[in-house]
Order: sequence, then C-alpha cells, then structure tokens
Amino acid sequence: MRRPLIAAIALALAAGPVAAFAQEAAAPPVVNATTQLPRGVSPTHYAIEVTPHAERMTFDGKAKIDLVVAEATDRIVLQAIDMTFANSRLAAADGSSMPAQVTVDADAQTATFAFDKPLAPGRYTLSTDYSGVIGTQANGLFALDYPTDAGKKRALFTQFENSDARRFIPSWDEPNFKATFDLTVNAPAGDMVVSNMPAASTKDIGNGMKQVVFRTSPKMSTYLLFMAMGDFDRSTIRGENGTEIGVIAQKGKVEQARYALEASRDVLREYNDYFGVPYPLPKLDNIAAPGRSQFFSAMENWGAIFTFEYSLLLDPAIANVSDQQRAFTVAAHEIAHQWFGDLVTMAWWDDLWLNEGFATWMEGRTTRKLHPEWDIDGVDAAYTSRGAMGRDAYATTHPVVQHVETVEQASQAFDGITYGKGSAVIGMLEDYVGADAWRDGVRSYIKQHAYGNAVTDDLWREIDKAAPGKDLMQVAHDFTLQPGVPLIKASASCEAGATRVALEQSEYTVDRPGKAPLRWHVPVSVRGGDGNVARVLVDGEASVTLPGCGAPVVVNAGQKGYYRTLYAPAQFKALGDGFAKLPVVDQLGVMMDASALAQTGQQPESDLLDLADKVPLDASPDLWQMVAGVLGGIDDMYKGQPERQAVFREYALSRLSPKFEQLGWESREGDSSTVKDLRTSLIGTLSGMGDAKVIAEARRRFAASASDPAAMPPDLRRTVLGIVAYNADAATWDKLHAMARGEQSSMIRDQYYGLLARTKDKALAQRALDMALTDEPGATNAAGMISAVSWEHPDMAFDFALAHREQVDTLVDTTSRARYYPGLGSGSTDLAMVDKIRAFADKYIAPTSRRSAETAIASIQTRLKLRAQQLPQVDAWLKEHGG
Repeated sequence: MRRPLIAAIALALAAGPVAAFAQEAAAPPVVNATTQLPRGVSPTHYAIEVTPHAERMTFDGKAKIDLVVAEATDRIVLQAIDMTFANSRLAAADGSSMPAQVTVDADAQTATFAFDKPLAPGRYTLSTDYSGVIGTQANGLFALDYPTDAGKKRALFTQFENSDARRFIPSWDEPNFKATFDLTVNAPAGDMVVSNMPAASTKDIGNGMKQVVFRTSPKMSTYLLFMAMGDFDRSTIRGENGTEIGVIAQKGKVEQARYALEASRDVLREYNDYFGVPYPLPKLDNIAAPGRSQFFSAMENWGAIFTFEYSLLLDPAIANVSDQQRAFTVAAHEIAHQWFGDLVTMAWWDDLWLNEGFATWMEGRTTRKLHPEWDIDGVDAAYTSRGAMGRDAYATTHPVVQHVETVEQASQAFDGITYGKGSAVIGMLEDYVGADAWRDGVRSYIKQHAYGNAVTDDLWREIDKAAPGKDLMQVAHDFTLQPGVPLIKASASCEAGATRVALEQSEYTVDRPGKAPLRWHVPVSVRGGDGNVARVLVDGEASVTLPGCGAPVVVNAGQKGYYRTLYAPAQFKALGDGFAKLPVVDQLGVMMDASALAQTGQQPESDLLDLADKVPLDASPDLWQMVAGVLGGIDDMYKGQPERQAVFREYALSRLSPKFEQLGWESREGDSSTVKDLRTSLIGTLSGMGDAKVIAEARRRFAASASDPAAMPPDLRRTVLGIVAYNADAATWDKLHAMARGEQSSMIRDQYYGLLARTKDKALAQRALDMALTDEPGATNAAGMISAVSWEHPDMAFDFALAHREQVDTLVDTTSRARYYPGLGSGSTDLAMVDKIRAFADKYIAPTSRRSAETAIASIQTRLKLRAQQLPQVDAWLKEHGG
C-alpha cells in the first residue's frame, strides 16, 4: 500500500532538503490532452513489486494502483502488452472489495478490468498479479548480454519512452497521467538493482535472493520509470544541494565513466542556476549499458539516466576528443531533461519538441559555456541553424508541433525536425528576445508547471511576459506550427552615402520549385562594413539602412536565424571578394547557403566552388572542415561515374592534400580539438577519394599495431580501422573478424562488428549481412550491421532485410520498423528502389505511419534529379580551372 503523505515526506527529508517533493502543489493535468484511453479514471500512485527471471526471459509482477474514478463506470481500461493477469481485485475506500474480470486487447494494447456493478465516483485501489516477458531489444524490460573474462553475463534494463512502460506494468501509459511510484524488486543477492530513487531498504529473502525497496518517486509520467539489475559497480560524487551524483557500469569499468561523472556534476550546477529550480531528487545516476539501439543512445529517466556505453564510457585505449565531446553533450542533453521533460512534461506527444528541442538547445548552450575550447570560432550556431533544413525543405516534412495519433507515430516523432529544428528555433528566439528575458521566461514556465504537464503555448506565454513588445507568440507560432524553411532574398544599393539592404521573404524548398511560399515573421540580423548589426522582423518585405557603401553585407550575422539567404549576384560577389575578412561563423553560413541553393539551381555551383577554392592554408580548421565536406559531398554525387569522378578527384586531392600534409598524421603538443577533428576528417575524406598514400599508411599502421599500440593512438584508431575495413580484402576482413570474436570489452567488440559491415567489397558485405542474422554479434548489434552495410550498398541491404524480414523484425524494436526498412534503401541511386520502398510500405506499414517511407522515396527521386543538374556545372568549373 502507498505510504501516507506525511510519512513519505518525513522519509524524503531524512536524506536532505532536496528530496522533498511538492507533490500537492503540482500543476494540474492538461484537461484536453489527447488520450487513447477512456476518460474518467486516473491513477495517483503505483506500488509495484517485480521478480525478473533473467534466465527464462520472463518476469512476475504485483501491482497495487491507487486511482480516482471521476465518472461512474463498470470497467477500468489501462494499457498493457504481452501480459497475463491473475487475482485481480478492486478495493474501495470503505474497505470493501470486488473481483475483476480481465480481458486483453493485443491490438489496442489494453487490459480491461470489468466489474459486476458500476463503480461510484471516488478513490479505489486496483490490485493484480501479472507476468510479462523480457525482450532482447530496448523496449520495456530487456536483457543485454556481454562478454567478460569470466564468460558471458546478462544484465537487465528498462526503456519506456515513448510507450513501453505498458510492457513492464499495467498502467495509464501516457504522459498526462502522472503519478507517484513505489518500486520493489526481488533480485539475485549478488546483483545491484537501480531505480529512479535511492533504496529505502534491502533484505535477504532466501534462496540466494534479496528484496530491494525503493523510496517513493516524485509525481511523474510512466515513461520515466526505470529499473536495472546486474553485476555493476557504482562511483559517486556529491553535487550542489547535497545531490548524490553517480555512474554505474559493469564491474571493472566504472572508472571509464569518471569523465561523465565529473561532467554531470558541472552540468547539474549550471542547470540549477539556469532553471532557477534546484534539481529535486536526492540522487542522479547515469547507468552504462553494452550494445546499442536503432532508436536512441540515452534516455532521461528521472534520477536514473540510461546511456549505452559508447556514449558514456571513455576507454583510455581508444577514447579521443570526439568521444569526450559525445560523453559531455549526451550528459548535458539528458540532464536538461530532468527539468524539461521530467519535472515538466509535455501533455501529449504532439509537443514532444518541448522535451527534445529544448534539451538539444541546452546541450549546445551548456557545452559552449563550459567547454569553449571545443568551439573556438563560435561555429556551432551555423551548424545548429542549418542542421534540420535539408529534411525540412522536402514536401514530407512536418511542423515542429505535430499531431500524433498512434504509438508508432509518436516513435517516428523523434526525428531531426523535433530535435534539430526545435533547437534551432529556440536559438533564434533566444537571440531575438535576449538571453536574459528568455531565461526569465523559462524559469517562470518551470515553476508554474513543476510536477505537471504543459503544451507549447504555456512556454510562449511566459516568454512573452518576460519580453514585452517582441510579438514572440506570432514569431514562435510561425516557426513551430507550420513546416518549411524561409528564404530571405537580399539585395543592396548605395543611396546618399548609405547602404540600403532590401529583404524579401520566400521559401527554400528542394522538391517543389513551383510551390507558393508560406509566410513567416522572420527575425533577421544584418551586419555592414562597420561591424554593427541591424535587426528587423521581416514579414513579406523589409529593409535596413547601414552606414557607408561598398562593404560586403552579411545577412543572418552570427548565423542564428532559421532561414536561408539568397544574395543578389553583386552582393554575393562582394562577399566573395571580402570573404577572408568575415567571422568564421559567417563564412560557414555563406558557404552552407550557397551549397544548398546551388543544389536547387537557385545559385550557380561555381559560387560555392569559388569560395572553397579561396580558402588559404592558414584558415580556421572549422573552415577547412567545411571545404572537406563540400568536396566530399560533390565526390559522392559522382558515384557510379568513374571517369568524371577521376577528374574531380584530381582537383579535390590537390586542394586537400596540402592541408593534410601541413597537419600530418600525428597529434602535436598544443593541437586544439578543432585541429584534431580536422586531421581525422581529412584522413577520412582523402581515403574516401582513393588517395593511395593515405590508404597505404592506414594499412601500415594497422599492421604495426599488433606489436606497437602507438601505431594507432586513440586520436587515429577509429579512423584507421575504418579505412582498413572499408578497403579490406578477405584476409584483412577475417583478421578484423577474429579481433571481434576475441575482444572482451563489450564496447570495443561492438565497434569491430560495426566495422565488418562497412566494407566496399560486395562479397564481404554479404558475409556481414549473413553474420547479422546469427547470434554472434549480439541481438542489439545485428540491425546496426545491416544499416552499416546500407551506407555503401543500400540496394543489397534493403533486399537482404526484406528477404529475411521476419528475422530482421526481431532485431528492430517494433515502433522503429516503419523507418528502419525505408532507411536502408534511402541512399540508393537506382530509381527502382522507389518502387521497392513503396511496395514495402503498402504491404507492411500502416497508412498513418509512412512518413519515413515517403521521405526516403522523395530523397532518392530528388537527389538523382538534382545531381543531373549539378554535375555538368561542376564539370564546367573544373574545365575552366584546368581540371
């Protein structure tokens, strides 16, 4: 039974003030939130006892659910998957009880508890025994096997977002049904058991078993509940307000999480200040798990973040600066969710971006603040603002705030628009209203909706109050309630000694050249030659006047605006002439827009190539990253046309090789992280273009590493292995295979199996596909191997997966299949793939869940059409430049 509120608060206070929850002051549920359950019954508290049987891949459970009946009914419907029920009863507040007859609807994912007579409005407790299954993919309660020196071991974890708590507990498994949780786990005596809250008690129950009772959770949504069980170690440090910050990993590996542990402490301190509401739980753990998912890399369970090892652990033998950055940014993202998502939760999946877009933005903001050395030139703004535009410019895009009807649609909502565009729009809006006003609005939003649910307009209202006169609501609605990318056309003229910049709004679209443009209120910043920035809200047309004439004008100065810029030819020429004087972030923004507009024929390809050709050897590493990316992207367009590709590669190698020779293979003392990143990028790009010297050196280092580990230092290891695997012959592939089979580190082993699938040799790729359907690589690696084959051989991977669909289905979580299969074929350059994906979708994907299939089809068709337009322009430019 649920402990009385006074006793619960007393227990929380015993661990320090941060553990007391303001449950009774929680924001009320959103009344009109979408639900797939009958209205009128809602839970307030779950008391759950589970006994996992890891060896049998099943578990038993007992549930007591305190609930409120608001309207008379003779049945209670909640959500459950793959469960059987027994001993189900309902107890009333007066002590009377009645049995319940349970029927399960597998298609609706519900269990109905029916009674002989209607229930009067009031409070009740529903109790039931039940049993469920332990899966092999990250849905519900699942098992992960991993190698150790003592043999294979098995650990159990849970993953419930978006709609899989119903696989672990019969529940109202929707975000608006918040409740408190008491969790009890019966586990092997030698295992560690972890949940959202600290353990309240542990006792021996005989037969080598123990019972762990966890303290009552705060009021939260079901998808945030967590449980893990296994042979773990835990390391902790104390954070602000007494919060115990911990990392948990398989025995012998917890020290590899030391960096993430210290990063979590620093991030938590930053967020306590930023949100103005201290982190409310007594502890914050981050649990490392072997393997991977096709769906996610980490999950923000309140007080118990789940992270796959590759995004949390830093093995000193293989970790480089990119691994450090990933570990930090993942922690920053998931800890941001402890407020945006956990403390305040969206009412329904329509507003998923409130969780993911905000956490992505906070991740970037916090990384720039705490690790400015990773973004010396401030270029993150350009990548953030442009990151989702490629996807958003297709007809198959969707608004940031999108309507979700089904569980599968909710799963598909976790995409680049929700994360990337959501983050970019927040960055633009913060820049528009000012950082202080934005933070004040966020703080007010968090305080008002703590322990409750919210919709997007709840956030806008608080920002609007904090930034009067900015018309924030209109701007925000334009960018979140309609899809697409604004295009700002800019031209300049000299009038009376000043520069008048005319701005005209249109829409950037990849696959609809004749589309009538949507309309946005676009915050635009324009910088003139004196360095001062003028700001204007463009609604159709606008203009700004800058002092002086003749200097290049930069639109989207600082690159925080979510829009493309198309300059009139004279203005673009002026930008090109003064390109070296622009801030690096604006250099990147200009090049990114030129590349995108050349793709659609709105700007000549020569504009982009001329800019890339001007970049000097001593330019910023970030700018050289852009040059390498541009040339690598064009090289990909020549795939399947070896003669034309050879001409382009001659030019590209002549452009990139001198920069690489300047950097060399080995890191030097004082190298910045951007230099290290550029070095590995150039090695990868040059080898991808067939540079014989680079490939030979990678092979030499791989061979030498058998006796000299220094031949493949951590900074180069993954890049060298990737080159060797991609260019492998049968003997080399067999050697990599033997390394994978003999590796005892689960994280390194996973990397090897991924490498086996990244070969360009079709026969070896087929061996990787065949291996994926065996038990050898592990249940969570197999689907990733098939995906990895698709990078080079999309048609082969798609055909293979379809031919073995029933087996592949078991390797992919159920709600990811609608995007997994189309994704395999999306890189194809054969129009026949369009018909294959369409036929697959018609047969196997519900009509309401075909967005990923439609996107894959559109990308193939459009890519081939645009390539036919672009390549002749590149050929002509090469000829003009001696190619």
